[in-house]
Amino acid sequence: MREMNKRVLVGMSGGIDSSAVCMLLKEQGCDVIGLTMRMWDIPSHFSFTGQEEPNHVLEARELASRLGIEHYTLDVRSEFRAGVVQEFIGEYLRGRTPNPCVMCNLHFKWHYLLDEADRLGCSRVATGHYARIDCENGIYMLKRGLDEKKDQSYFLWKLGQRELSRTLFPLGNWTKEEIKQYVLDRGYKEKVEKKESMEVCFIEKDYRDFLRTMLPDLQERVEGGFFVDHIGRKLGRHKGFPFYTIGQRKGLEIALGEPAYVTRINPVKNTIRLGNKKDLLASEMLLEDVLIHDKSLLSSAEELSVRIRYRSPAIAAVASPAEGDKWIVSFLEDASAVTPGQSAVFYKGDKVAGGGIIADQKFLKKYHKDTI
Repeated sequence: MREMNKRVLVGMSGGIDSSAVCMLLKEQGCDVIGLTMRMWDIPSHFSFTGQEEPNHVLEARELASRLGIEHYTLDVRSEFRAGVVQEFIGEYLRGRTPNPCVMCNLHFKWHYLLDEADRLGCSRVATGHYARIDCENGIYMLKRGLDEKKDQSYFLWKLGQRELSRTLFPLGNWTKEEIKQYVLDRGYKEKVEKKESMEVCFIEKDYRDFLRTMLPDLQERVEGGFFVDHIGRKLGRHKGFPFYTIGQRKGLEIALGEPAYVTRINPVKNTIRLGNKKDLLASEMLLEDVLIHDKSLLSSAEELSVRIRYRSPAIAAVASPAEGDKWIVSFLEDASAVTPGQSAVFYKGDKVAGGGIIADQKFLKKYHKDTI
């Protein structure tokens, strides 16, 4: 662990990972304080009628009591709704597929973690993410977690020097199985057996149902659009452009004689272009809102790779600036289902070199024209 003030604020979710962080830091002699954010309530967060606080708040508070550490709850539901949730909805209304965890981490979680750390006299904050941080030549670098299956660096690429310099990821050098055993050995069997959610924290089932709930008139506004082919011929009606994403095959409810995939979404015309699997392939992509932590890491094409979604393997690529905060990425092998709104994260070995948001790929034509 880096040299640090021994007073650390831990973001506690009530789950096994943040619980393990509290135990590890306490055993290392830190003065641990827990902070649980109440961001969004859904029915599954409550076990019985009349329960005033969601389960994760109660579970985090109970663990803090058992460990003998301070614990605070921060109710930020209105701020979360106005920021993260509205941005999420807005992206779908633009025909994009957002990744709310990326935006939430920088603009929400770390914002409040650092504010509360200052208020409580903590020099560091810690979370249960499986990632690592190194400091090289005065620059803090985000790195992949040791456990490849659990590595969460993809969701953290927007964290800058301010955040990384004050953050600890105690689980970065552990595997998930090791953490389970560590927690079990300390008598917290219920944490190990608790089912973990892998979905967006504010969505109970399907994002489409969530959109309909949040926007009761949405279905009426967007239904009646057309599926089209690559030359614009109408193939049939769809349910509305926000309910589809690039690469989608299931749930199209249209028979074309061969497997069909969503290859483009046009929110202005309310059309969904369909094609075959080959039509999803791309040799390059345009990124916007690009953040590069260390440009020297992008100098060797052989070692640079880019991940365009959390669960997909990284792809060898070459990246170069276009204009402003936009970059063009050329893949050394074709990528499939490049999806506007998703994050693309650059890696060089274990290090996160930076990242960006995948833009509407129709704008690539502009940059090709400029170079002719």
